[in-house]
Amino acid sequence: MMATGFSVGGDIEQALGDVGVPSYVLDTTGVVRWINPAAERLVGDVRGRLFTSVVAPEDSRRARELFTRKVLGTSAATEATGVLLSTAGERVAVEISAVPLKNGEQVVGVFGLLEERPGDRLTAPHPNLTPRQVEVLRLLEQGRSTKQIAAELHLSTETVRNHIRRLFRALGVNSRLEAVAAARGVSPA
Repeated sequence: MMATGFSVGGDIEQALGDVGVPSYVLDTTGVVRWINPAAERLVGDVRGRLFTSVVAPEDSRRARELFTRKVLGTSAATEATGVLLSTAGERVAVEISAVPLKNGEQVVGVFGLLEERPGDRLTAPHPNLTPRQVEVLRLLEQGRSTKQIAAELHLSTETVRNHIRRLFRALGVNSRLEAVAAARGVSPA
């Protein structure tokens, strides 16, 4: 039994604690019940906090959607990129792989792995962008097409086009390349 009240089992808990990959366990309400030392080095000791308090504001909506899909059992696993906020207030770009934890057929929590993306330039999102526009911009930075963005965010392609148009207007740009450059604070050549 863990001190946080979430039972994993002694051998498993010890084994996971020794894994060098940042790992965590959330209960079905979204509270961080366990993190291994590698995750603690990455984001600090966030045990007992809601996972949404660790997720950057622009990513919280999507994070809640992915968490809900796992808890409801509608998604066997999810892979996502995002930004976490460390206890020191630093923004940490990560790739997150997560799966539901089950006891028989009942979901009892979520287990996830974090991979830091240190090469990503992290700046606070543009103040004139909505959280959804920040999500769309991040996917544009990754080279995703309108159709791919629509699939990933579970939106229609027309809705994504509208977000992109509004994103361009907010940034004062006319193309995807200019939008990505503006977000990174560089001038397109």
